[in-house]
This record gives sequence, structure tokens and C-alpha cells, in this order.
Amino acid sequence: MKSIRKHHVFAATLFASLSFAAAMPTQAQTAVAASSISTAETVKAYKIDAAKHVYKSYPNKIYKGKLPALVHAVVVLEVAVDAQGNVQDINMIRVPTHAPDVTIAVKDMIKHSSPMPAPARMGGAKFTEVWLVDKSGRFQLDTLTEGQR
Repeated sequence: MKSIRKHHVFAATLFASLSFAAAMPTQAQTAVAASSISTAETVKAYKIDAAKHVYKSYPNKIYKGKLPALVHAVVVLEVAVDAQGNVQDINMIRVPTHAPDVTIAVKDMIKHSSPMPAPARMGGAKFTEVWLVDKSGRFQLDTLTEGQR
């Protein structure tokens, strides 16, 4: 029985990972996002603009409503962007050891949503973000989260 349960858990994790990794913004979404400029004057304000940009880049991957009490994976990272919003560095701070595929998918989504809104008033920015990922592969960013049940 335990063996069957392990296979079901593995299959569910694999399915969620594949659906999570398959998300890539369309060229139209990227072109629209590339032209945005942030008027944020603080890192905290810029973080909101960056999070909204990621949500616009992956509208079908956003978990709607409150997340379950236990999420599948939590990824904490630091992103550095230059004055044009190009992602310069992604520093992984906390990664889910049980779901390394989620870490790879998160990193890929950040890279593919570059450039972020240009931090025009800041000349570049470095911020920390927490990705909360559900078993379905859908996510919320802590900056814009709707909370948990």
C-alpha cells in the first residue's frame, strides 16, 4: 500500500512539475511587458511592479483565491535588475529540496519574463521575492498573495 501511495505522490508531483515548467509567456505578452516603466522610488514599491509584471506574463499560472494551508513548494530568491529592467542575477536563497523541478521552473519563468519594468527612478533594483507554489503548479508571489486558508 505504501508503495502505491508513493507512486501516486510521485506521479502527482511529476504532473504538477511538468505543467508548471510548461508555462512560457507569448511573444505578445513579452512585447507588451517589455515596454513598461516603473515609477517606483523604493525597492518595496518596485517589488509590486515586478510582481504584477510576472502575473501578466503568466496569467494562466496564477493560483486564484487563497492558497491551501500547506503549499507544495516555497522558493525564496533575490533578483537583481538593471536600469532597463533586464534581469542581471537570480540568487536562490531557499529552494524546495523535495521539488527541484519547481526551482528550475521558477528561475526559467523569471528569465523569460525579462525585461521587468524598468526601474527608471532607481537606476536598477535588487529585491527578494517568495514564490508559493501549489501542487497544481500554479503559484502566487508573496508580494501579491491572497493569503492562505
